[in-house]
Amino acid sequence: MAFRSRRHGPATGARDGSRRRRVPMRILLPLFVLVALMAMLMLRGYTHSEILADYRVRSAAPADRVPRAIREGGPVIDSRGGRPTTLKVPDGRIVLTFDDGPDPRWTPKVLDALKRNNARAVFFITGTMASRYPDLVRRMVKEGHEIGLHTFNHPDLSYQSKKRIDWELSQNQLALAGAAGIRSSLFRPPYSAQAKAMDNNSWPVTEYIGNRGYLTIVTDLDADDWHKPGVDEIVRSATPERGKGAVVLLHDSGGDRGQTVRALDKLIPRLQGQGYRFQNLTRALDAPSAHTPVTGLDLWKGKAWIFLIDASDNITTVLVAGLAVIGFLVIGRFGLMLLLSALHARRTRARDFTWGPGAPVTEPVSVLVPAYNEAKCIEGTVRSLLRSDHPVEIIVVDDGSTDGTALLVEGMELPGVRVVRQLNAGKPAALNRGLANARHDLIVMMDGDTVFEPSTVGELVQPFADPRVGAVAGNAKVGNKDTLIGAWQHIEYVMGFNLDRRMYDVLQCMPTIPGAVGAFRRSALERVGGMSDDTLAEDTDITMAVHRDGWRVVYAEKARAWTEAPESVQQLWSQRYRWSYGTMQAIWKHRRALVERGPSGRFGRVGLPLVSLFMVLAPLLAPLIDVFLVYGLVFGPTEKTVLAWFGVLAIQFVCAAYSFVLDRERLTPLISLPLQQILYRQLMYVVLLQSWMTALTGGRLRWQKLRRKGGVSAPPAEPARQARPLDERPVR
Repeated sequence: MAFRSRRHGPATGARDGSRRRRVPMRILLPLFVLVALMAMLMLRGYTHSEILADYRVRSAAPADRVPRAIREGGPVIDSRGGRPTTLKVPDGRIVLTFDDGPDPRWTPKVLDALKRNNARAVFFITGTMASRYPDLVRRMVKEGHEIGLHTFNHPDLSYQSKKRIDWELSQNQLALAGAAGIRSSLFRPPYSAQAKAMDNNSWPVTEYIGNRGYLTIVTDLDADDWHKPGVDEIVRSATPERGKGAVVLLHDSGGDRGQTVRALDKLIPRLQGQGYRFQNLTRALDAPSAHTPVTGLDLWKGKAWIFLIDASDNITTVLVAGLAVIGFLVIGRFGLMLLLSALHARRTRARDFTWGPGAPVTEPVSVLVPAYNEAKCIEGTVRSLLRSDHPVEIIVVDDGSTDGTALLVEGMELPGVRVVRQLNAGKPAALNRGLANARHDLIVMMDGDTVFEPSTVGELVQPFADPRVGAVAGNAKVGNKDTLIGAWQHIEYVMGFNLDRRMYDVLQCMPTIPGAVGAFRRSALERVGGMSDDTLAEDTDITMAVHRDGWRVVYAEKARAWTEAPESVQQLWSQRYRWSYGTMQAIWKHRRALVERGPSGRFGRVGLPLVSLFMVLAPLLAPLIDVFLVYGLVFGPTEKTVLAWFGVLAIQFVCAAYSFVLDRERLTPLISLPLQQILYRQLMYVVLLQSWMTALTGGRLRWQKLRRKGGVSAPPAEPARQARPLDERPVR
């Protein structure tokens, strides 16, 4: 229950007197992070041909509109200036060309083979590969090889618009500029062959590219190494007629190029022995270099591009690793919860089970009800306590309410109910004030917006039959679950909170006694100094302190309490923000338990890591599931992505159904589980991210009062029975 109100000043008006609303940082920051992650994923997908990739390839078409001089000419096509011509490589010279690289495995081996044999070549690089492996492009240039463009994403350009063609060229040049600081005038279309294969589909593309200032390079000889026909066959296909010059097509990427590398070591020495020279294209043609240095803004654009690609690859690698971690944590947590909660239920539901030698516990109990502006709820809360079948003393601590909460309780004139007033000092101070006024050794704490079942108090104190037990967590349930947001919280309470508490009970490291329903020994509270206001999660703080003092903390599933959950997104945000931030504060406050001995050390080395892992770290990484889901749905593989998401949902549904059956709840609310995963869970992610930002920046968060509607005035199926108060006189 949030306790102290927070007042906001009036909105700042614009000059025209209208109200100007600013988007809160808690929304802007997560959105910025989300957009940045998606941008990195999309950039990575673009350079891995997952986005904008087009794998269509045209079949052969008529060639009646292709000039005969082109079809019968050489492999170097110059269509610049509107008068297309071709060039052939002079006799005695061979230009080895390699397509589709650079490849991190095979391009270095190809370069090594060329270096061993003192040969030069032309590498027609794709922008996707050059962006990812710029060091190989730099090595090509450094060792005297020539670079040509092979588009960015390797599409069949005959299918593409002029705008897309320009994009493919400019992006290819950008990658080349960033990798090696140059641009090139050589171009080879994807899926091209010899000049005689030019047809009515490919020729207009060649003309257009020529008008953009490029020489189009096709081939004389295709070594067909793509199909891996064997080293001898590659050598035979790459060998020109005796003495003739040739442009030879090979590949340094696209699969296993081992045969290509071995063929080079056989082909080059053999033809060099026949007098051939292996040169790059412009050297073989005795023409100026195809490389032009890039300077100024274009150079910095290229370098920035390479930097972003490297960053996107590294970030994506981290994200994938994080996805693997969160997958392991989610599945591991579900498995652990199912196993240990089953053990807990089997143990506590056994016929011969007792909490301890002092069972049953019948001694009276002091119930503390801290209240701040709870006029809409407090009557239902108090009356539910009066119907308790265990002897109770009820102390309502009014923490400076301004809505007449104290007057309302006093006006009820109920026996056994005391009202203690204090100036507004916060919930921990109110609980300590109530503790000072309590008459009994067993203390039950509840929120002013919560109602108990008649058996709740009795069930809650039964574990104190074991003298080692210092605190007991009850079973908090959502009372106003008839709305969609209420149903989602109901699922969260039953599946997450209570299943978790069974697990933590078995592991003896319960992290939180819920403020809505919890019980303590007075001696345990006094030994740890009472309730503290060091954190915003005073219930987590006190639970950890009790653990560290050597007490056992257990879960009593039958001690049910019905609380009013937030009914708006804003209220839910405020509540969970405080919970998340307060939990982080409590973990940090008790961090020394990690290195201490005895009970404190045991809790520190078991409880704190589990709480940090499952309540802080795992939820922070969990959005990766949704980020990759969106990416997979949009860019593929869609079917695998959908199957994976439904697989995770199925695991969650099994756990949720099991927890509902274990808690004897109807399964109907689980109909909204898929929608909860899509919408509600995202809100929790953003809340946790905001809590992290607050913690990292050293921000302060004050108590925030939730607006109550008084919708939970009695537990379901409440029997009409009268209370057994300890004191018949109302005390003020």
